[in-house]
Amino acid sequence: MRFKRTQSIEANKTRGRALIIYGPRRVGKTTLLKAYLGTQIGRKIFLANGDDLQLRSLFASQIRDDLLKFAQPHELLAIDEAQQVPHIGLGIKMIIDEFPDKEIVLTGSSSFDLSQRVGEPLTGRHFTLTLLPLAQSEIEASEYELKNALSDFLVYGSYPEILNETNPRAREKILNELVSSYLFKDILALDTVRSPDALLSVVRALAFQIGSEVSLSEVARLTHLDGKTVRRYIDVLEKMFVIKKVRAYSRNLRNEISKKAKYYFLDNGVRNALIHQFNALELRNDVGALWENFIFMELYKKSVIEETADSFYFWRTHAGQEIDIIRESSGKISAIECKWQGEAKVPALWSETYPGAKFEVINRKNYLDVFLV
Repeated sequence: MRFKRTQSIEANKTRGRALIIYGPRRVGKTTLLKAYLGTQIGRKIFLANGDDLQLRSLFASQIRDDLLKFAQPHELLAIDEAQQVPHIGLGIKMIIDEFPDKEIVLTGSSSFDLSQRVGEPLTGRHFTLTLLPLAQSEIEASEYELKNALSDFLVYGSYPEILNETNPRAREKILNELVSSYLFKDILALDTVRSPDALLSVVRALAFQIGSEVSLSEVARLTHLDGKTVRRYIDVLEKMFVIKKVRAYSRNLRNEISKKAKYYFLDNGVRNALIHQFNALELRNDVGALWENFIFMELYKKSVIEETADSFYFWRTHAGQEIDIIRESSGKISAIECKWQGEAKVPALWSETYPGAKFEVINRKNYLDVFLV
């Protein structure tokens, strides 16, 4: 399938600020960067990868004169995998302060590393662009073609490589390689993650519970880990663009549950690879969970692309009334039920408590009306 990114470097660059492109590995950050550089005809460009030993040595030295001498000849500095470069935030700050007209673009697969190494030193001197697996609105296909490929999106997800491949076995191989070789590469390099097997046990436990409230004590019991370790690993998984945490929505009413959380995966294909499950939808018992994960992530991608800064929650009462997704956008609340098939009625207590909130059901018939607007 053909696709085109809605987000662009051109639209996000600003004088006196570096642009940092975050996102999981293999999502297309390098492709986006190189495509942009290809349009910058006639400009003096420096492009390097964070694995470059000379570049790492230069920034590690923190010698201002050397950094400025390095940057001076170039109009545009682009560093891919910037999280690999020691003290890069401080070095880029020196360059921006001396040369505010220089354009600087950094990419990195780890928001955790980049936020520590870049974010604090560059406070007030950078903007961010988050690149996620492709949204439905970014795929260049007719509504008929998108709906015809819906089962593929639920099983294999929407990473660029997956959309470029049509063979199911090849798709499975790509996703298995992504999980084993790329997805956790940054995580396993962290001192806070001492056991790859334990980390995989935690993320697999979450994979079996998408769309459901998660008890950390239950995850700890299943993985034979203590609660603090589980909490730390989950926090790292979110910062590394593997999962997205969603809290319960509550205005502190007695009958609303507010302490538990749900965890969605940024991509259905990654989730299915983690549990080694690529069966067709008609052979699965988790279609409802896959559908909810797909809908949530499309809503989240839409918010990221349109920069609406929406907040997402779920809602449930002690009596068992529940709503899959609550979206808060520009001060307005909307309730969303995800139904693979059938309809749903708004819970009575929700209507009584939040009378002004919109309620909608997203199903196979109408989902593109939401995402292709």
